[in-house]
Amino acid sequence: MTAILPYVYSPLVQPNTNLGSEPPALEVKQILRRLPISKSQNPPPACDLHLVRTIEDYEYFQDGDVIIGGVFTVNYFMNGLNRYKIIHTYICLRPVPKNYKDLLTFRFAIEEINQDQTILPNISLGYHIYDSCSDSKKAVKSVLQILSGPRMTVPNYSCSGQRNVAGFIGDQGSATTVSMTQILAIYRYSQISYGATNYVLNDRNLYPTFYRTVLSARITYLMIAMMINFFKWTWVGIISSDDNSGNEETPILAEYLTMNGICVAYTIKVKLVSLDVLNNNEYRIISKSSAQVIILCGTYTPLLADWLREVRDVLRDKTLVLGPAFALNTFIMEHHREAFHGSLALEPSPLLIPDMRSFYESFQTISHPEDKLLAHIFLLNFGCLSGDSQMNENHQAVYNIPLHNCTGTERVTDFLSFQCKGFSDRVYKAVYLLARALHDLHMTSNGQSSRKINHLHRHSHQLHHFLRSQRSKDGNPYFLENGDFIGQFSIVNWINFKNGNILFKYVGHTKTEHHTFSVKIRKIIWKTSNNQVPASQCSENCSPGTRKVSKSRIHSCCYDCVPCSPGEISNVTDSDTCMKCSDLDWPNEKKDSCVPKQLEFLSYTDDTLVLVISLVSSVFSFLTFMILITFILYQDTAIVKANNRNLSFLLLVSILLSFLCVFLFLGHPVDLTCMLRQVSFGILFSVAVSCLLAKTIMVCIAFKATKPGSSWKLWIGSKWSNSLVMFCSSIQVIICVGWLSLAPPFPEMDTWSYQEKIIVQCNEGSVMAFYSVLGYMGVLASVSFITAFLARTLPDSFNEAKYITFSMLVFCSVWIAMIPAYLSTRGKYMVAVEIFAILSSSAGLLGCIFFPKCFIILWRPELNSRTQLLAGRSR
Repeated sequence: MTAILPYVYSPLVQPNTNLGSEPPALEVKQILRRLPISKSQNPPPACDLHLVRTIEDYEYFQDGDVIIGGVFTVNYFMNGLNRYKIIHTYICLRPVPKNYKDLLTFRFAIEEINQDQTILPNISLGYHIYDSCSDSKKAVKSVLQILSGPRMTVPNYSCSGQRNVAGFIGDQGSATTVSMTQILAIYRYSQISYGATNYVLNDRNLYPTFYRTVLSARITYLMIAMMINFFKWTWVGIISSDDNSGNEETPILAEYLTMNGICVAYTIKVKLVSLDVLNNNEYRIISKSSAQVIILCGTYTPLLADWLREVRDVLRDKTLVLGPAFALNTFIMEHHREAFHGSLALEPSPLLIPDMRSFYESFQTISHPEDKLLAHIFLLNFGCLSGDSQMNENHQAVYNIPLHNCTGTERVTDFLSFQCKGFSDRVYKAVYLLARALHDLHMTSNGQSSRKINHLHRHSHQLHHFLRSQRSKDGNPYFLENGDFIGQFSIVNWINFKNGNILFKYVGHTKTEHHTFSVKIRKIIWKTSNNQVPASQCSENCSPGTRKVSKSRIHSCCYDCVPCSPGEISNVTDSDTCMKCSDLDWPNEKKDSCVPKQLEFLSYTDDTLVLVISLVSSVFSFLTFMILITFILYQDTAIVKANNRNLSFLLLVSILLSFLCVFLFLGHPVDLTCMLRQVSFGILFSVAVSCLLAKTIMVCIAFKATKPGSSWKLWIGSKWSNSLVMFCSSIQVIICVGWLSLAPPFPEMDTWSYQEKIIVQCNEGSVMAFYSVLGYMGVLASVSFITAFLARTLPDSFNEAKYITFSMLVFCSVWIAMIPAYLSTRGKYMVAVEIFAILSSSAGLLGCIFFPKCFIILWRPELNSRTQLLAGRSR
């Protein structure tokens, strides 16, 4: 008899007094909308249409002192049979042998525990199992039937008296599991899911008694995103089932992909409502996209497998990354070999369970005629007639396959999918964890066995506390505080060989507690012709030396590459920004590394300009020295004695040293050279110009002294000329000493004038002191020029004032031209300008003053006599 409850508001008919706190009444608006089909061939009255619907049930029951409820997904969906344009009944469709294996594992574990005297001694475990058919309403109905008894779906009511249900195992899908948990959490029944990954179930406020033997979707897709990032795939597609699992898992996956810098090219949600599921637009999206990597997530169903078969042509060159729901359904490789070849699957690491093959092989229709689910599996796969004529009629109408009698000796293990990996190890572990938790609760009571059983019934709402404290032999906990299972994933490479063999190769594993993983890339077989890691990018990689510039407001993975700005580098591929080099470094030509900037100074080793300057300075120094030697050898001749030979010697020495001080400006600046270079040439030129000024004044005095009775005769002599030189030079010396004392020059590195090089230069310390030295030298030169210019017409056989005038004209012209050139240049060329001024002005003094005298001394000696000198003066 089936209860008819179209709309029920159930009171607490028989309250469960075993709960720790009395739960509120569960309001069920419509427990069962689909009731048994009428066998009458006439349609029922319209007013009774809502009372003639039923749901096909697959039920397994074994009595025991304590009952463990089980809700399993064996059939993948439900559909309604339409008769007289009215849905009379809903039947479960597409049973999968691999999922039936999970149900058998549950039963095997119960039998094994009952035979083990170390767990729950003298207490028998029973079970009450239903197939949820992957339907949330069916799962809720199954839970209520387990709690209330067969054929009853009334909350808090049991038609068989005290229900001794201790806990629940199931379900596989997240949608059905959440629906179950919403009811079981109210009554504090412990529940262990063997396949649900929805992260919502981690909320301990809503679901305090929920646990699972698989990892949540968040951990799963975090590891997938990290793996995608590891292979540098930044442009991927997502294909998911269009159901609760797919709709909930896809945003989680997209979130973690985005966190790892990976863009989603497209998301395709496959509707699992009919076999005609192919959408030409979806086919076109996959074929035209440049994404070479596709992630499959959500729920795997046979209908999704059908969809994959329809699009297999465009998947042949794609690399598929499979979540656990697909990784455990390895039989799809048989039907989609080319599409799944080279795929990577994230598979839960297998748990150690006993060999149950002999137990599985015992399930044949001839030995288990009461097993309608087993008959349904053989009906779908082999077309075997079952003993239930209504089932034969209903399912033949749906599957449209010819039915015939089978031997009944066919074994469920003959199916290919039955041999594939699934959740059987998770089911086995869930049953044992629940049984051990019951054992620990059982051991907390004292007294007779009957009292212990009553103790289990009264305190079953506390079972989850003992479940949470379960530990392995190594002492490690099985569950986290939020009910998540502590486990790992294996990374499996799916390989299809040309000879038809299929290999599932383990190429890595994860450490979920540390969010790390390791992969042996060399072991992976890819689809690419050279077996290299496939590329899946929206844009080509930006090489070092460039940076990314986004060309899409939606996808950050679509970008252009632009060179780094001057002074910046990028030393990694696909850099978002460029880094500035330090002040002492500069980018190389490729702009992928910083190299030390070139040091710029007048170097002896690799600068031609230095060689030219050194050669010119050496030649003039040698020439000056030879002139000095000549004047020393001919110091008693008239032309040498005529213009104060002592001043001539001092002038030649100062010019010689001026040529040599050029070498202070060459080479790497150091403290000593920086302090001496400006001071030395300033003092030497001051001495030289002072000598010329003294010579000019002495010419004027000598002319005045020739007149009879002139008082200028007292000023004739070297005493006054030497004093004048000393006085004029000492002022420059005082300026230089003050400069060196207060703000001496020092070497520095100019990193700001040029980006690509560093100028090694001398900082003058005090600009005012530097220009004071030049200014004073200019004053001396101006006074000497004016004096010589006025004295140029004085009669004399060899009037040196003319030559001094020319020399001062050259001197002043050089230094006046040097100032703008000096201020407009930087680095070594600024120093070269100053060196040029020193050399040219010194050469001007040497040439204008001494070359004419040397010409007479060496080539016109007849003119170098006192007679010729007096004759010239008389004229």
